[in-house]
Amino acid sequence: MKIPAKTDGKEVVQVYVKAPQGVLGKPSRALVGFAKTGVLAPGAKETLTIDVTKESFASYDDSGATGHKSCYVLEEGSYEFYVGSDVRSAAFAGAYEQPFKVVEILTEAMAPVEAFERMKAVPGEDGTLKPGYEAAPLRTVDPIERMKENRMEPITYTGDKGYKLGDVLDKKVTMEEFVAQLSDEDLICIFRGEGMCSPKVTPGTAAAFGGLTPELQEFGIPAACCTDGPSGLRFDCGTRAFSMPNGTLLGCTFDLPLVEDLYEMTGREMRQNRVDALLGPGMNIHRNPLNGRNFEYISEDPYLTGWISAVQILGMEKSDVTGTIKHFCANNQESNRHHVDAVVSERALREIYLKGFEIAVKTAQPMTIMSSYNLVNGVHTANSHDLLTAAARDEWGFAGYVMTDWGTSEDMSGLFAYKYNLKYGHSTSRECVLAGNDLQMPGQQGNRQEIVASVADGTLPLGQLQTCAYRILNVVLQSLAYDDCKPYGDQFDLEEAVTVTKVNKKSKKHRSTP
Repeated sequence: MKIPAKTDGKEVVQVYVKAPQGVLGKPSRALVGFAKTGVLAPGAKETLTIDVTKESFASYDDSGATGHKSCYVLEEGSYEFYVGSDVRSAAFAGAYEQPFKVVEILTEAMAPVEAFERMKAVPGEDGTLKPGYEAAPLRTVDPIERMKENRMEPITYTGDKGYKLGDVLDKKVTMEEFVAQLSDEDLICIFRGEGMCSPKVTPGTAAAFGGLTPELQEFGIPAACCTDGPSGLRFDCGTRAFSMPNGTLLGCTFDLPLVEDLYEMTGREMRQNRVDALLGPGMNIHRNPLNGRNFEYISEDPYLTGWISAVQILGMEKSDVTGTIKHFCANNQESNRHHVDAVVSERALREIYLKGFEIAVKTAQPMTIMSSYNLVNGVHTANSHDLLTAAARDEWGFAGYVMTDWGTSEDMSGLFAYKYNLKYGHSTSRECVLAGNDLQMPGQQGNRQEIVASVADGTLPLGQLQTCAYRILNVVLQSLAYDDCKPYGDQFDLEEAVTVTKVNKKSKKHRSTP
């Protein structure tokens, strides 16, 4: 048998931290940095510098065990670092002594209401870690009251003053003055998008939003376009598009410059086809091998997931288009996905399920987020003020709009799913608006009737609906759909795109750590 000669190739370098167990308990090792070499000949070497921030390995205290509830902390002790091509082969590379430190002060959000025990690492008599259990802390903050306290003041309706959306860009009027012209019906039409194959945007795409009525178009609001997906542009009309590697394969590369190049190419393809937002990347964590959407998602590791997704957004943004990070959050199965409730501790949510989204938002500032179908701790994510407003906007600084997944609130069978552990069928359109979910996809007639009735009876303050329009219009104003005078990019070069997927020809600074 002939043994093939070694060939040129790349290698990944991964950095792991082993934190002191303290009172919170920690994983035995956690990924906190990585980089990919260039193409090396057999026996060749390359020196890589990987910056690791202390924030990347802080622990969230959801119980107050450290005396600092709802804070990210570094517990006192020795922090050991290991470097290698994978977690099993990584070798000890150094350590430092860390005094106790509060890294970030937050507030409780999305805590569970259903009592359960969670696993915790416990040192055994021989010093090795063994599984132990403790009660997960339960909710102490009522999200309904928090949401009421954060309602937006309404903008006084002025009627049509002759202002166009472009006047906001030209700083002739503020966005508040522009939105003040919009009637209740106009606001509802902005909230309700159109679904698959809308004739108002590029044929075969997933959705249209923004100026979907003659009245809105009179205000200078164009119809903007978004389409699937994480594995390349989807056109349900026969238009050819470049097929992309799925999310898991991208994660396996550990190659941020290569992934950014790939999605720079995708951004150019979007621009040529007049697509403003890609419905991707998919960012949920691989927690169960039977999850039907795992192929779209990147990894079981939140740090890797966050950075692979962030550079996808950064690549697309070079063509003035954006991605939609999804499905926000804890989408762990396809079966019964509208009704399944993910019961999970707040610490696990923040350190695992939300961490990748947080990295992507803070690093790349995507303009859109898609909420998921499922409930988390008894609350539909599409109706979760804690998730969409308290975490994404107030803590992370997300400045775009949130959309529902398709058909999330397709009827009025819901009611308020917020009240502790009560679980209902679907989320509702009214609670979407109240929670900070700005765009209903797609808007059905039942959704419109619900919004009309809720505005009329005062259960949906007008200021909340105006806020949805404000956020959507801010994104439309920055979209290709608005800037008709700007060319939609150079002709898409398929041959060049294929070359980019084969070899990363550009030398870029490694982005894997903040």
